[in-house]
Amino acid sequence: MSKLSFKAFCIENYAEYKSIPSSTVFKMFKESRLLTHLSEDYEDLHGMGKEYLMDYFDRWFGKEEKE
Repeated sequence: MSKLSFKAFCIENYAEYKSIPSSTVFKMFKESRLLTHLSEDYEDLHGMGKEYLMDYFDRWFGKEEKE
C-alpha cells in the first residue's frame, strides 16, 4: 500500500468510525499534523490493524486538545 493509499484508508475509516464526513476528517488530520505523522511513521503504522489505528487517532486528538 502506498503512503497516499494509506492516508486515504485512515481518513475514510476514521470518518466511518466517528460518523463524520471524510472532508472533516481530512481537515482534522491536516491541521493536527497527523497527515505528516502518517507519512513519517508509515513503516510502523501501515501494518497495524484498523481497530488499533482508530484508537491511535483517538489518542492523537485527545493529545491535541490538551495542548
